This record gives sequence, structure tokens and C-alpha cells, in this order.
Amino acid sequence: MTRVVLVAVGGALGSVARYGVGAAAARLLGPAFPWGTLMVNVSGSFLIALVMHLALAGTAISVELRIFLTTGIMGGFTTYSSFNYETLALLNQRAYGLAGLNLAATVLGCLLAGVLGLATGRAWVGA
Repeated sequence: MTRVVLVAVGGALGSVARYGVGAAAARLLGPAFPWGTLMVNVSGSFLIALVMHLALAGTAISVELRIFLTTGIMGGFTTYSSFNYETLALLNQRAYGLAGLNLAATVLGCLLAGVLGLATGRAWVGA
């Protein structure tokens, strides 16, 4: 149960941080480009790779802290960070085909799912 609480609290903190970054970016840089999303995805990818390396290569980060930071905070901050880390792990394992499959399936699958979701919404309530 402790790990579930760590994920929940971390997720709440990450979500609030994502909202704050998005709002600040829109205010400072304008709404014409999704700067906030780009910022959280890039910084989240950096942070999850850093935390996972520190956690798995030594004893600097406990399992509980790793779960809090990665699944919790980074999970609430950005889900792209997990996708990025998992793809990098496949590349590191020299599983190039699986890494390419993960990349293509995620990008194309999410794009297709978005198109279908938009079409479903339009069918329900109109344009």
C-alpha cells in the first residue's frame, strides 16, 4: 500500500507541475506552439533517464524513491518520459527491431487513436 500512496502523491505533484509549466509557457511564449508540452516531455525524458540510471546502477536511490519519482512524479508530469526510457532501454539491449516497433506503434497508434477519438466525438455531438 505504501508504494500506491507514493505513486498517488507523486502523480498529483507531477500533474500540478505540468499544469504550471504549461500555463507559464503559454503566458511567456504565447499559445501558437505547445511549448509547455514540449518542455515537460523533454525535461521529463531527461529526468526519468537520470533517475533510472542512478537507481539501477547503484544505491543512490531506493526502490521507493524511484517509484515516487518515476511512476509518480514523472508519470503525472509526462507519460512520454516512460515511452522514451523504455525505447532507450530496448536500444541499449540492441533490440533495434523492438525499439523501432515501439516507436512506430506508439506514434502511429496514438495518432490513429486520436483521429478515431475525434471522429467518434464528432459523430456524437457534430462538428
